[in-house]
Amino acid sequence: MLSISDFSEMCNLPPQTLRYYHSEGLLVPADIDERTGYRSYTFGQVERAMLITVLRGAGMSVTLVRRTLDQPEEALTLLRQHMMEVRWQRQAQDEAIRDAREFLASPPESVLRHVDEMTVVSKLVPGPPSGRNRYDWNAADAAVTAVVQDVVRTVESYGAVVAGTPWRTLAAETPEQKSRILAGEGPHWLLKVPVAADEKALASLPAGIEVETFESRDELSIFMPGKSSMAKHGTALSRLLMHPLDAAYADTSRMRHLLHANGVETATAICEFRKPSVDE
Repeated sequence: MLSISDFSEMCNLPPQTLRYYHSEGLLVPADIDERTGYRSYTFGQVERAMLITVLRGAGMSVTLVRRTLDQPEEALTLLRQHMMEVRWQRQAQDEAIRDAREFLASPPESVLRHVDEMTVVSKLVPGPPSGRNRYDWNAADAAVTAVVQDVVRTVESYGAVVAGTPWRTLAAETPEQKSRILAGEGPHWLLKVPVAADEKALASLPAGIEVETFESRDELSIFMPGKSSMAKHGTALSRLLMHPLDAAYADTSRMRHLLHANGVETATAICEFRKPSVDE
């Protein structure tokens, strides 16, 4: 039998760690002195301690390590699942690091610009309603991306050409859409894709894809790198609203989110304050 100090030295695990593993049922001592409470281990437990150390070093939780050791027939499956989770976490962390670098190196700034009139096709984005719970931006982005790919394939198959950056806007352009949004129902977004095509091609597009004219306007826009989030959306909105304008204001009811490969650009129409007439 090995004392906890000898076992600790042999396995390179601190005594407090061994006590924690004991309390979690992960590595139970072979014997516990009823009078003193001293823990003792056997040489046969060194291998289990080694496996625990390896699996913990791979980032597994104590709960997952216990499952892996207690269910050897499922061990490789559990390890593969953990590996995929680690890869996802690393990818998310790498993206967050890239975002942090961009925000710190070049903080987003709002800019004024003029946008010319263009022909666009529009399609509702199916997806979860906005509701009152936390908004799932990842699910929304995935739904929008799928519709972008579908619309691009469709319009190109009918002879149209994508002529600019697609964007999403709130699905509140008709009374029915507005009522569904106010009721917390979906769809939440409308996709808009600028296109160049003759009238025949546009007229032949299938149902569900509407052809519209986007009127020219002055805009205030700001680009946020990386994936969408409520924090980024709120930051973009606050920057746009705080931008100084001369006798004009940012009309957030006419907001659009341009979908770039490396982030989202939020843009609002600029409206001049209207001078009241003599009658008014």
